[in-house]
Amino acid sequence: MMRERRQIVELWERGEAEALVTLVRVEGSSYRRTGARLLVAANGDYAGSISGGCLEAEVVRKAKWLVREGATIQRYSTLFDDTAEIPYGLGCGGTVNLLLEPAGTPEFERLMEGMRSSLRGETLFVETGLPTAGKALYRIIQSVKTAFPPRVSSDCPSDSGNAFCETLEPPQRLFVFGAGDDARPVVRMASLLGWSVIVVDARPQWARAERFPEAERVLVSPVTDDLRIDSRDAVAVMTHSYEQDRAWLAAVLPHSPRYLGLLGARHRSALLVSEAAALLGWTLERVCAGIFAPVGLDLGGDGAEAIALSIVAEIQACREGKLGASRRMAPETVMALIAKEGASRYVQTQCAL
Repeated sequence: MMRERRQIVELWERGEAEALVTLVRVEGSSYRRTGARLLVAANGDYAGSISGGCLEAEVVRKAKWLVREGATIQRYSTLFDDTAEIPYGLGCGGTVNLLLEPAGTPEFERLMEGMRSSLRGETLFVETGLPTAGKALYRIIQSVKTAFPPRVSSDCPSDSGNAFCETLEPPQRLFVFGAGDDARPVVRMASLLGWSVIVVDARPQWARAERFPEAERVLVSPVTDDLRIDSRDAVAVMTHSYEQDRAWLAAVLPHSPRYLGLLGARHRSALLVSEAAALLGWTLERVCAGIFAPVGLDLGGDGAEAIALSIVAEIQACREGKLGASRRMAPETVMALIAKEGASRYVQTQCAL
């Protein structure tokens, strides 16, 4: 949805918007979740989607006519019915309520400005009072300061019985430490989801903007705490330099990002985990709890693209609260791998601290 939000804001900024469509209620199954949006332009162009493609053409065709007297709620069945004149859902299996509102109203402009602010890093709570007989649409937008607000909530403070409430979060930020060739598909896939990607590497011959056109920033930087990583961010450490990986782990772990993945073989990761623990004065349990290693879901496959898919998929599952079985190493696994690989006396000594 984040990529669609960017596209919707871009269309609005062109000054061609005619109507906004928001999915506000689902009964049964639906291809999209509540909060999905579609912005229709005067020339018939549109950005976003509110179904798997079965409703868009019909809604775009009728949007201008449907909002001629103001905001309205339209109900569409997505159950397959071969006797119906227009089988909208083609078997999607549910019913959806769509809020259609004309562009140019104060309520519309307020929401568009809020969506633009969210793309710039602000978190906003939006309460939209749905139009009914005798009641016009209203919209309240407030800044949110909590770390992880609910994305969609039925707890609307003003009119919980007839309002749609949601939280507009900023784009997921992903820091990719390492600018090698295998980082490029990670950046591409993350950008397709609308994430803001920052690539960092100490090697200027690799950390070049032209190698990562989809990245928001490409930085040539040594290990530093100045990147302001926070608890919402995701981090993938994949420099292929043992010393850089160790330094970045020690620098990032105290910031407690929501996801911190370490690329590399299990025995290498075990050594890095143990040395990062020693550098920070942390226990192995604490470090292991903060790191995903081996990085990525176990999807199978080989090559940079398959690894990138597993990394981005694990981050997505983590941020959505859908993460099931994980390959993360336990402290006893770390110690076993170190012993098996014959770690140096320095490492063994530090692990015993």
